[in-house]
Amino acid sequence: MTVLTPTILLCAGGTGGHLFPAESLAHALRARGVRVALATDARVDSIATGFPAAEVVTIRSATPSGRSVIKRATAVVTLGRGFGDAAKAIRRINPAAVVGFGGYPTVPPVLAAQLLRVPTLLHEQNAVMGRANTFLARGARTIATGFREVRGIPDKATARRVHTGNPLRPAVIEATRVPYPAFAEGAVLRILVFGGSQGARVMGEVVPPALERLPADLRARIHVTQQVRAEDLTAVQNQYLAMGLAGLEAAPFFKDLPARMAASHLVVSRSGASTVSELAAIGRPSVLVPLPGSLDQDQAANAATLEAIGAALVLKQTAFTPDRLAADLVEMIENPAKLTRAADAARSAGIHDAAERLAEVVIETAAHP
Repeated sequence: MTVLTPTILLCAGGTGGHLFPAESLAHALRARGVRVALATDARVDSIATGFPAAEVVTIRSATPSGRSVIKRATAVVTLGRGFGDAAKAIRRINPAAVVGFGGYPTVPPVLAAQLLRVPTLLHEQNAVMGRANTFLARGARTIATGFREVRGIPDKATARRVHTGNPLRPAVIEATRVPYPAFAEGAVLRILVFGGSQGARVMGEVVPPALERLPADLRARIHVTQQVRAEDLTAVQNQYLAMGLAGLEAAPFFKDLPARMAASHLVVSRSGASTVSELAAIGRPSVLVPLPGSLDQDQAANAATLEAIGAALVLKQTAFTPDRLAADLVEMIENPAKLTRAADAARSAGIHDAAERLAEVVIETAAHP
């Protein structure tokens, strides 16, 4: 008798921030002998080329936000067409369960699965539930969360809730094995600065002038690794080169960001769910500047989880000024033990086996249709 291998359909798209946790889960499911398929959108096709799935299905999608009524209406029509694409794909693939990772690209396939009575599981990365997951929550069988406390889950959602943590990429797991670098009086402070596509500009505007305000003897003890937008790279490099730093690396993108995080004494960054989870798992102190203007204020909620345990200094973007950052850096350099305590606090909140935890929950959900 032929035994069919069950298929789990993972739905993730829009950004790498949604796709990377799905990729970690895919590795964990495949290790358990489960066949994995991926439903994504055209925007991440290039990122998805190495995704460990037996099949990748591209579903039409759009985001119905912004002020333009015409653009919102067009997005709704595109989502409707994506729903038709997804329903056909789900009937053909016949998955045992469908897992959504948030973002509007997951709405067509997860909603189609719910209407076709396929068990669905949502994974919410942030400490505030996003709009796409909120829309889908009432029809979900299970809701897995990246943070222990998540705001915004609808009262009418009857799904089982499980805290699994946010799945980590293999490169992050490797970085968790690196102990916090020794930082004693007189040593070089290694600072890593990055902000993602929506944050690199403010980092380039604030961090260089903050370091310029430091006394020359302190600047000579600082090594900076910074992600900088390509159009700002030359200007930022020129600012730094005149300061007499201990070292400088600047580039628009670092492929080995987890390893660079592990090599740092301090990280200055935005506070997306993946970044906060990686800081905790690797155990690094941070200055976090949540992305302003978000309706959900999810990055502020994410950052607050590390601030509450003494692992991070959280600054609103309006308070993230050269003068404030310079003063904070002086305090950190003069109090190395404070950084070490913050590193220990961050590591205490890390969840290294989130992908394995989530895989177990997915299999349980699929086993009870």
